[in-house]
Amino acid sequence: MSELNMGMLSLILEKLQNDGKTLYSCLLVNKTWCEIIVPILWETPGRFKSNSNAIEMLFDTIISHLPKDSKNTLRENGINFIEQKYEQPLFNYISYWKNLNLYLLESMISIKNIKNSKRTIIRKEMLKLFINKNTSFSYLYITKQYNHQIHLFPGVEHCFSGLEYLCCNASVDKKILEGLAKTSNSIKKLKLRFNVMKTNNYEIIKLIEAQKNLNVVGFNKQPTNVIDQSYCKTLEESLIKNVNNIQYFSMNWKPVTNILSQLVNLISLDIKLSSYADWNYLDKVCLPNLKILKTQKIPSKDLANLIQNTKGNLIEISIQYEGNDNRRLLQVIYNKCPNLKYLKISFNNIDIIKLEKLLIECKYLNGLFLNTLDNNDPDWDNLFEILIRSSPKNLFRFKFSYYYKIFRFNSLELFLDNWNKQPILLQTIPVCLLVDADFKRHQQQVNDLINKYVTKGSVKAYDLGKIFEDFEWTQNKSRAYF
Repeated sequence: MSELNMGMLSLILEKLQNDGKTLYSCLLVNKTWCEIIVPILWETPGRFKSNSNAIEMLFDTIISHLPKDSKNTLRENGINFIEQKYEQPLFNYISYWKNLNLYLLESMISIKNIKNSKRTIIRKEMLKLFINKNTSFSYLYITKQYNHQIHLFPGVEHCFSGLEYLCCNASVDKKILEGLAKTSNSIKKLKLRFNVMKTNNYEIIKLIEAQKNLNVVGFNKQPTNVIDQSYCKTLEESLIKNVNNIQYFSMNWKPVTNILSQLVNLISLDIKLSSYADWNYLDKVCLPNLKILKTQKIPSKDLANLIQNTKGNLIEISIQYEGNDNRRLLQVIYNKCPNLKYLKISFNNIDIIKLEKLLIECKYLNGLFLNTLDNNDPDWDNLFEILIRSSPKNLFRFKFSYYYKIFRFNSLELFLDNWNKQPILLQTIPVCLLVDADFKRHQQQVNDLINKYVTKGSVKAYDLGKIFEDFEWTQNKSRAYF
């Protein structure tokens, strides 16, 4: 095979990097395909859902890569499983490993049922294999309360100098964070979890401030209903150096500073709250480049003010628990979001006229997710009638979330009978307080009804009640950590 053809094949197969089933099948085609796919699979071990047997096999593969002196160290310390015959691997799998997940390594050690007194020795030899002057990682995941001094291993400066993605818990040992602040200043994606009920780690602030080009930032605070004003303020202010670089931002508390006003180049904003708050200042926030907006428990009127200040680039809006009157919000959306492709919003009967206007004006709308959980008596007939009458030609993906006891089968059947556009991708999400026989009967009835239209061809694919991403209509494929 020519170098050109191999290059093209590599590009094609890399597109399948999150589709493990297909990659494993392609692995068996021939030697050339195998040599291309192995590095792709081993770039992020553990990205696909694994059972205990798979994790144990991964551990054995790592052990087979240990140098002779490390194996001798294990034997000398009475670690007997090393006496098993580990054949020399066909590939140097460790050299392909770019995403280092320390939680995964800890899981391997735990699953082997190794005595606590021996774990430190095994961990050290494994980490020496990964952290040295010959390795280089782009991704690092550090589990909570991790206190093994990875920053002291020889070669750590080279190993993490090109780090681009960091996911960690603020309870990580302070010295580890201090070491990373010195060795890693090229992080582009940062995902931070912390518990405000525990000691707040200010070394993470130094790490954030050391970065030169932060592009994606996610802050996740626990518990969600408690806030340490001082610590959260310091965290938000640590981003100031990178406000012009940050394009993707998520958090689960109301900012205590004006950081949102400063993130003028945001493409994606995701704020999920556990309780309502006063967001009046959003009418002063201008995010002209915003394309993706996801919120939870931000009032409808404040969201309308925020969207009003965008510049027509929004293509995806996902909002939950925004209130019971979305008329102004819907009006702002269809006036300010001509390129909208996906919308998730609560459906209230009083919104029906504005919703139909949105269907008419947003001609590129591709997917619609309507949540009726706050509606005690949804007008299903009217809703489905306007979907039939006014849906744009591109709209064929629908999700409906509802309380199962107030659902009307006749309305859904009428909708499916009269849908004359392209075949639908459909998901229904019935909700109940208690999974009882009545609820299971409802699920079966919905399933039987829609499968009739799958057979007819008017419904292309259907799913009942599974949790996908808002704007995915098929089961999530396994993904890398970010």
